[in-house]
Amino acid sequence: MKRSDFGDDFTWGVASAAFQIEGAPSADGKAPSIWDELTRTGKIAGEGGDQGIDFYNRYPEDIEMIKDLGFGANRISLSWPRLMGTGRERLNPKGADFYDRVIDATLEAGMEPWVTVHHWDIPLALWQEGGWTRRGIVEDFARFAEVCAERFGDRVKKWMVFNEPASVAGHLVLGLYGRKGLHPNTTLRSVHHINLACAEAGRRMRAALPEDAEIGTTNVMSVAYPYEPTDERTARRKRAIEALAIDMHLDPAGGLGYPFGANRLLNLMKRHIEDGDLESARFEYDFMGVQCYGPLVALRKLPVVGAVPTMTVPGAEARVSSAIGIPQDADALLWTFRKYANHPVAKRMVVTEGGFGGQDRLEPDGRVRDDIRIWVYRRNLEAVLAAKAEGINVDGYFAWSYADNVEWVLGRSPRFGIVYTDYDNDYRRIPKDSAKWFQRLLTTDAGVD
Repeated sequence: MKRSDFGDDFTWGVASAAFQIEGAPSADGKAPSIWDELTRTGKIAGEGGDQGIDFYNRYPEDIEMIKDLGFGANRISLSWPRLMGTGRERLNPKGADFYDRVIDATLEAGMEPWVTVHHWDIPLALWQEGGWTRRGIVEDFARFAEVCAERFGDRVKKWMVFNEPASVAGHLVLGLYGRKGLHPNTTLRSVHHINLACAEAGRRMRAALPEDAEIGTTNVMSVAYPYEPTDERTARRKRAIEALAIDMHLDPAGGLGYPFGANRLLNLMKRHIEDGDLESARFEYDFMGVQCYGPLVALRKLPVVGAVPTMTVPGAEARVSSAIGIPQDADALLWTFRKYANHPVAKRMVVTEGGFGGQDRLEPDGRVRDDIRIWVYRRNLEAVLAAKAEGINVDGYFAWSYADNVEWVLGRSPRFGIVYTDYDNDYRRIPKDSAKWFQRLLTTDAGVD
């Protein structure tokens, strides 16, 4: 496999999220997010919620390493409470200055900044008012996105509105942020508000940004196994899983409404839809960020993405699961490209996240061997090439993540980075074998196995 196989206009990048890497939870006027509150109340496993990987202070070192590995793009997210405190305040100048420095350093390194407006860290104050269940959050979020576009749009040309609404839905339905138990009605109301908020944010951003800026978003995008059902009952069940896990987040923006006919659980959404909402939820994205870590699986009649350690996919090349239980099968990514290639919001796709969570360790010789991660990346990139050969428009791949960081409620384990974070030795960064693999792919003509 060679870099040239993908074409000169293919974007190679790494991705990260503010809460997971920045640290500095109260520095320079930052207010708490819901994830800072989960850290304070001990719901983040182990240590690290407050520290991240100290990117707030060490970003020059990280950006230089990303450049040296051969990547041309650096995807970051903007912390809402770092920029606007409790969510509706005026722009915090010190918080904005931090992102100015990160963006400028990325550009000075010859890389392109790709910026996600929101990667889950809603201000705690807004959450305490009702979070995504409150209809007023649509205006709050749209205003935040507009402020970000106005501040950074002179240098940032690639934007993503929201990272993985499906994951937020998963947090909500299981009561992660509050009372444990299943909360389907609250979750579906929140999903509808997120769809409205993303569309309105997109419109505000488009009005504020230069004409050459591109606005996309990212979604969990996958398909349920089996990829080609052979009987009608399996096909209906597969459709029901995909409608609830994926399509209810995609279809409204494309003017398709909600897939009520595919899954009866979605009927709970109808009580929250007001006149004009389906039109307001429409937005024409310039690209769709595809984030497929493996196929969807069915636990009884509910779809589950990961967190099922015993799950395997019978038809997979190798029965391998990540450290958080996601079965690894590159065919899922290829079938995802095929399914959504003609969807109104996905006519151009970029893999804005891809990777593997493992239990990596630093060997006595100073090396981190992560052969399974290399295999996952190679198979994913082969799926990209196969899709491109079929005429499907996929023009970028972002590795998740640049470095090991705080994996949300799971804390510092598992590790998703291509660079090892040595938490016991001043957060030292050590490129893993996968980082060296990418470096060979991106900086030499020899190709990689």
